[in-house]
Amino acid sequence: MTAPVDPTTTTAWAELSAHRDALTPDLRGWFAQDAERADRLSLDLADLHVDLSKNLVTDEILASLVKLADEAGVAERYSAMLAGEHINTTEDRAVLHTALRRPAGGSLVVDGQNIDADVQEVLAKVSAFADRVRSGEWVGVTGKRVTHVVNIGIGGSDLGPVMVYEALRPYADAGIEARFVSNIDPTDLAQKISDLDPETTLFIVASKTFTTLETLTNARLARDWLWTQLAERGVIDGDDEAKDEAVARHFIAVSTALDKVAEFGIDTDNAFGFWDWVGGRYSVDSSIGTSLAIVFGPPAFRELLAGFHAVDEHVRTTPLQKNVPVLMGLLNVWYTNFLGSQSHAVLPYAQQLSRFAAYLQQLTMESNGKSVRWDGTPVTTDTGEVFWGEPGTNGQHAFYQLIHQGTRLIPADFIAFVNPAHPLKDGERDVHGLFLANFLAQTKALAFGKTSAEVEAEGTTGPLVAARTFEGNRPTTSIFAPALTPSVLGQLIALYEHITFTQGVIWGINSFDQWGVELGKQLALQIAPAIEGDRTALEAQDASTQALLAYYQQHRTV
Repeated sequence: MTAPVDPTTTTAWAELSAHRDALTPDLRGWFAQDAERADRLSLDLADLHVDLSKNLVTDEILASLVKLADEAGVAERYSAMLAGEHINTTEDRAVLHTALRRPAGGSLVVDGQNIDADVQEVLAKVSAFADRVRSGEWVGVTGKRVTHVVNIGIGGSDLGPVMVYEALRPYADAGIEARFVSNIDPTDLAQKISDLDPETTLFIVASKTFTTLETLTNARLARDWLWTQLAERGVIDGDDEAKDEAVARHFIAVSTALDKVAEFGIDTDNAFGFWDWVGGRYSVDSSIGTSLAIVFGPPAFRELLAGFHAVDEHVRTTPLQKNVPVLMGLLNVWYTNFLGSQSHAVLPYAQQLSRFAAYLQQLTMESNGKSVRWDGTPVTTDTGEVFWGEPGTNGQHAFYQLIHQGTRLIPADFIAFVNPAHPLKDGERDVHGLFLANFLAQTKALAFGKTSAEVEAEGTTGPLVAARTFEGNRPTTSIFAPALTPSVLGQLIALYEHITFTQGVIWGINSFDQWGVELGKQLALQIAPAIEGDRTALEAQDASTQALLAYYQQHRTV
């Protein structure tokens, strides 16, 4: 295992510290003095046009950031990942989500296994099944075709599919709707299935090990619902064979634990596997995306994969100084470690990306929310950022006040598309054009602000001048694309995957484990018996937990 570079000992870190000490941000002045700034700091990545010019950097700062990436070994670490080296050190695993979207015909062999062949085999199996459902060849126990797919998963088995489904809904062309159940709160499942027809519903249970507490609990509840509903209709009786047939026709699995899949009652021929080198938050382009292949069709799913791969290739082949994900990751390091920023807003001007920020929260914070490096030593810098956001223009009427005039520095990524999925007019006015005017106006206002002199020139006087003054110099990155297609969505997801990767390498952390989520899950299993009345389990808890359990027992009525 190669020890991580301590970034604070590099020449670049010293240069960046000096740049920070000398920095007086002046986006107005920088643009006025440099007519080429916008052009020079705008880069194309596949179908994405990325404008970095409104960030708080000079050419000298960018050069030092690129030097930091070079000294920290970002390119070398990326090559090691692509080659299948076990860079997930705590689990001794390769990290090969990039292999999920490699085109057919390659031969990547890792640990004696032909990864490309394995991926293409599963992709072909998912595609064939999706075609059967879409065509109506696959039917439920009463012979009716599927109209609703319910994906039961949590974490990466939910956030990715939900986000992609919402983003690409205009591409749903087979009359099939998807729903997603993740929370163990019984309300989630109850609301998602309350109006469904059991005869036309297909459940997908997504759990690699088929042991995930939330997922398997919801799967059993869904199975009970199916049996009850079909029995009430007279479709099945209490006969085990009839029940088994119902499950076999209305449940499939995304899992590699075939013994547990079979024990549940799912035909193992309808189980779609993936591998331990696919982290959950990097898995939407694996068989975890089976629901997406069904709703949108295998060609659209392959287009999504091609978008991912285009960004993978950009990162692999593009010099650091022009490498878009690397530069965006370095900017995040600049804001986090040198300018004191603690959060990062992602603001898509596209209602279809309503779940994109939630998806990025797992991708970024589960990956880089670490305080030890990949060799087990403590980190030497702050790591991670709080990612958050909402679609525009909703956010403008909620939290933009803090970004514009608050005391905290909040870098923000603005994402927009030239062509809308639903072009509409309000009279003669193009509503999407009005929408994009807001996208453009917000980044302009954040960058350049409004001086007190400009406020006074409008006739404002007294204390109102200060209230209406905007200091500007609030950093933003603008990401534009022609339209939100499957390929473009894949590009956006991969962009942020590689931003996250870059930051992880700079900080020397393993971005591919998630031990921080395990302790609470273990303790929940210990506390559950206490909730159910086990005195010994209750007495094993701390005083606060005991008091809360007592409150629960006193007030539980149903």
